[in-house]
Amino acid sequence: MWPRMDAGKRTYRRRELIGQGTDAWHPRRGGSTARKLDIDSPTNSSPSRNTRSGESSLLPWIRGLSPTLKRTQRQIAKAILDDPEQFITQSISELAERCGVSAGSVVGFCKSLGLRGFPALKIRLARELAAPVFPLGQTKAQRGGSGILQQVFHEHVKALHETLRLNSPRSVQAAALALAGARRTVLFSIGLSYPVAYSLYARLRFIGMPAFIEYDSHMQLAAAAEINKREVALGISAAGSTSETVECLRLSRARGAKTICITNSIDSPLARAADIQLYAAPSEVRYFQAPLASRLTQLALADALLVILGLQRKHEAVAHLERAEEHLLKRRLSGGGRAEWARGTGASRAR
Repeated sequence: MWPRMDAGKRTYRRRELIGQGTDAWHPRRGGSTARKLDIDSPTNSSPSRNTRSGESSLLPWIRGLSPTLKRTQRQIAKAILDDPEQFITQSISELAERCGVSAGSVVGFCKSLGLRGFPALKIRLARELAAPVFPLGQTKAQRGGSGILQQVFHEHVKALHETLRLNSPRSVQAAALALAGARRTVLFSIGLSYPVAYSLYARLRFIGMPAFIEYDSHMQLAAAAEINKREVALGISAAGSTSETVECLRLSRARGAKTICITNSIDSPLARAADIQLYAAPSEVRYFQAPLASRLTQLALADALLVILGLQRKHEAVAHLERAEEHLLKRRLSGGGRAEWARGTGASRAR
């Protein structure tokens, strides 16, 4: 709590704390220090925090955190994401008034990002906004198909670049190493993220990696109940709060399995249940309120894992692919619409 003092001393003390970004600051309500996510510390290994590399982008990080923030912090995050250029021109008192929060809450938000205070946040954002970006010409999609096509592709490219900046090579390599050393990979996902999980499962099988997935959520939970410490559990969820997927990953960890997640929501329940977190940047493109690019960025992370695994076991992967291709090509239709069954026609044409 704030010490009892006159108004002048209290104002000076608040400025001193804000200016220094000292750990002595305490929020006005609650009586405990703000939760710190420490986005810059590479040595932080807590499962509820992401070991974000120093060159990562701050804006996609805040966007990914937004769904898990409390109301006051979410108001501040919204002010940053809605207009970051205006944000860096405002004083802390102007921002607090605009968001309907206290100056202390703004400082607490900065500290929760691992920054020393409000000036440090403004400097980081200014540097990020000064970085070169891909020019689009128009920022809003026109009603015509050409403008919409351009806008959708621009947002997809933007989300992919943000995903690249959110995930350190060390995190992706750690996930690939865990998959390579596992006796079996068990995948958990439902809803619109399930096709991503199934695609990853199928391609792991094609390169000879033991993998398993169930469609029904009850059967997924049963699979989690049978998992062991020599296996890896991989959960995929855009929101990171899908109860079925979170429950499966928590149970898998409790049974000693290594857990990995691919999610759009930083510090979500799914991320906290995972030993290794991979983050897919959310997109501004929306269709009936569902983010389209979330699946695209999830697939990109899955592709990166597959490439690493394929290169690590190149000869085995090629052998498995060739054996599968030998039979699968026979099911392709020829130009006349007939299946290429006889005399290895499909294989020869593919070569």
